[in-house]
Formats: sequence, C-alpha cells, structure tokens
Amino acid sequence: MKKFITTIKNIFKIEELRKRIIYTLALVAIYRLGSFVVLPGIDANAISGSDLESQASGGLIGLLNMFSGGAFGNASIFALGIMPYISASIVIQLLGIMVPYFQRLQREGESGRRKMNQYTRYLTILILIFQGPAYVVNLHLQLPQDAFLAQGFWFNATSTIILLAGTMFVMWLGERITDRGIGNGISLIIMVGIIARLPFALVAEVGTRLAEPTGGILMFIVEMVVLFIVFVACIALVQGVRKIPVQYARRIIGNKQYGGQRQYIPLKINAAGVMPIIFAQALMMIPLLFTGFAGSTALNNQYGFWYNFIFATLVMVFTYFYTAVTVNPTNMAEDMKKNGGFIPGVKPGKKTAEYLDSVMSRITLPGSIFLAIVAILPTFAVLTFGIDRQFGQFFGGTSLLILVGVILDTLQQIESHLLMRHYDGLMKTGKLKGRSGM
Repeated sequence: MKKFITTIKNIFKIEELRKRIIYTLALVAIYRLGSFVVLPGIDANAISGSDLESQASGGLIGLLNMFSGGAFGNASIFALGIMPYISASIVIQLLGIMVPYFQRLQREGESGRRKMNQYTRYLTILILIFQGPAYVVNLHLQLPQDAFLAQGFWFNATSTIILLAGTMFVMWLGERITDRGIGNGISLIIMVGIIARLPFALVAEVGTRLAEPTGGILMFIVEMVVLFIVFVACIALVQGVRKIPVQYARRIIGNKQYGGQRQYIPLKINAAGVMPIIFAQALMMIPLLFTGFAGSTALNNQYGFWYNFIFATLVMVFTYFYTAVTVNPTNMAEDMKKNGGFIPGVKPGKKTAEYLDSVMSRITLPGSIFLAIVAILPTFAVLTFGIDRQFGQFFGGTSLLILVGVILDTLQQIESHLLMRHYDGLMKTGKLKGRSGM
C-alpha cells in the first residue's frame, strides 16, 4: 500500500504526465455528461419505462447501448456513439489492402495517414446519414407519442443533424485524448461507456442471486472467482509473446566495439490487440441499418447460434487481417539486415522474412482461436449458468477484452513516463508489456 501511494505521488510530480491525465479525465467527463443530454423535442421523463429502455437492455441493441454508455437508451445526442467511426475505419483499412491508391497512402508515412484519417471521417458522415434517420424512426416506434414535444419533418431533420454532430464530436474528443492525453482516445471512450454500465449490471446480478431459492450469495462468489480467472486468462493472451533471437554482428569503430550481443524480437501472440473484436462487433451491427434497429433477425439475437458462429469467425479473420496490417515481416527483415542483425540459422533477407511470417502465422492461429472463444463466453455464461445478461457481458466478449486491452495500454504509457524520469514503474517486479497502440 505504501508503494502504491508513492507511485501515485510520483505520477503527479511529473508535470507533463499530470497535465495529460487531467486533460483526459476532463474530456471523459464531457463525454459522460453529453450521454445524458436528451435530443431536443423529446420529454426525458417519458423515456423511463418505455419500450426504448426495454429495447436497450438486451440483445445486440443492448450491446450497442453499453458501448455508448447508456446514451442509446437515453435518446441522447451521443446515442450513436463511436461505432460509426469504427465501421468506417474497417472499410478504409480493407481498402488499404485491395485498392492501390490506398496502398500508396499507407506507404507515404504521416501525410498518407492524415489523408486516410480524412477519408475515414468522410465515410463516417456517410454512415451517419443512414444511421441517424434510422435511429429517429426507431424513436417514433419505441416511445409513446406524448414523449415528443415536437413533430414533423423539422424534428426529424434537426435530430438527425444533432446525432451526426454528436458522433463527430465524440470522435474529436477521442482524437484529442490520443494527441494530448493518456492512452488511445477512441478505445478509452468505448471503455468508459462499458464501465459506466458495470455498477448497474453488478446490482442486477446480486438481486437475481439473492432472489433465487438455491445458490444465493455463494453462487455469486463463485461467479466472481470465475470472472477473475477469465480476466487473468485475457491478460495472459494480451501479454503473451514469442521471443525470436537476433544476433548482431560485431563492429569496431575506433577504440569502441559495437554489436556482438544477442537480442530478441518479441512477436505477440495477439499482435492485433483488441481491434479484431471491435471490428467484428461493428460488422455485426450493420444489419441494424437495414432493420431500422427494431427488426427481428437471426443476427439480432446475441445469444443465438448463428450470431455467435459468425461473430467468432469474424474475430478469427480480423485477427489475421489486422496482424498482417500491423506486422510486416519484410520490413523487419530489411531493418535487421541494414543494422547487421540476423536470426541464428536463418539467412538474412527473404529467408528471414519468410521465417518471421511462418512464426507469426503459427502463433496467430491459437491466439485467434482463444480470442474467438473469449468473444462468445458471455453466451455460455448466460445460457449455461443463468447469469444476468447485463453482467454476463463482462465474462468475456467485447467488454472484457476492451477493458483488459485499454487498461494495459494506458498503464504501459504511464509507466513509460515514470521510467523516463527515473522513477519506479507501476509494478514492483517485471514491466508492463502493454500494446504501443490499438
């Protein structure tokens, strides 16, 4: 406890780190405040107990509501959340593989990245043009007529514009956090939305267990132990690496010797981080565009076989896809060759690139399978053990993976600031090996 207090003091001694943390907390507070601002023209009192609240408590809509921190079910100006931007990012990254123009942008460095970010924003607006009116139509279907203080074309048009502006503002908040705060802003916003629902889910689960004639509080304790085990397994997945030994040639410059030592390339078992499950979840929400949010389809049943089968498959596919995008064996082999490095027993150049690619393929397979299993664990928790659906979301799936990934990434950035200024890290032994980005 004493070391923890000392670490907190050290964090706030560093002026830059202190400013970044305060800046991040301020923008997160603005986001949470906006989640409770109801669209103009809607009576906030009429939302409680309405069909909209019931709709947002389960199924795929419930998951979307959790991602938005309850904004969807509140008819908030931030109701559509950040998911349209995530969907647009998926499309742009896919174009980066298939379209030569976007491939050139990826190779242009910072200028190319800015252009791709701009295209992502444009595509986000295009998606919102479809999702905004669909959400307004859903409001008319789920809320009683007396909940609307305004009606007609102007209400629909202004509500759509406000929803569009709300998502763009949330996206801007995320970018500001990334640039001037701590952690990845978009991921932090998603995580904050998830954590905001945790207290309600916990209370609902305790109430359910206390109401049961058998099990009761003992069953709840067992659930918390299982949750802890799953949490540890997810951390092991995120932290796991395969070390590839690299030997650097010995060079003598003047009276000094350089190189000659052995180092390691840490290839992560889950190099894609949390993005595959976010991408897969975003794609699973696309059918909502065509069902007006209220449609009943097989893909809208979060606890159905086909939903979970397709979801797990998409997670595995996106794990390989995102790993291929973020890890380039050819560039790694070229960098090693330029710096006089080589893998013992492997020829430099093309053979090294092929070796790294084969190792990545082998370690990505079990990583993607485990990631897919974790993604569908909430279904087993709910259907097999009778856990409350809200609380079941934290037994795996998107919620747990995002929480683990974002927390480790943020802690890794904080520890980097501490170590740069010669303070002790967050851990007494070992170092956090969080992702450098998402």
